[in-house]
Amino acid sequence: MAGSLRHNPILWLVIGVVVGMGLSRFWPQTPLHATATDRYDTFAIATGAVDTEVEAIYFLDFLTGDLRAAVLGNQTGKFTAFYQYNILADLGVDPSKNPRYLMVTGLSDIRRGAARMRPSRAAVYVAEITSGKVAAYAIPWDQQSHASGRPTKGTLIPLDVTRFRTAAVRGQGITRPGAGVNP
Repeated sequence: MAGSLRHNPILWLVIGVVVGMGLSRFWPQTPLHATATDRYDTFAIATGAVDTEVEAIYFLDFLTGDLRAAVLGNQTGKFTAFYQYNILADLGVDPSKNPRYLMVTGLSDIRRGAARMRPSRAAVYVAEITSGKVAAYAIPWDQQSHASGRPTKGTLIPLDVTRFRTAAVRGQGITRPGAGVNP
């Protein structure tokens, strides 16, 4: 018996699978959440969490500065919540000067309190390269409206705007601290 156990790889595989399945019942379950971001020409798209097991899709139109978000209803499988905001004033961007944007989402567990409308669990971050500014926005989330399947329309909440670059992009004619004018 000991000899056949030592030289039987299939038996070892079966024992390993049984032991692995037994251990997996005690292993903590950690859900995996992923976001996606893409862009094409003058348009960017990203996904981000709004609430537990609910996510939004964000769209940024580079030409108009319109940032839009939509959320699928869990009752109908159709988009039921829509939000928008124009970011041009926040970032100080002139759309005729060919702005260059980056957009991503990230978790932001902002204190939500007991109010009916609370910031979503994710923020969408929009950076404009030539101005060196980045802004953060959130969806004013109403979990009760979503659960009931009621259509919702609203305005994205501007959270903050800051600079990530103190010098402008080369060729924009703005000086760097302690340097001459950029060629």
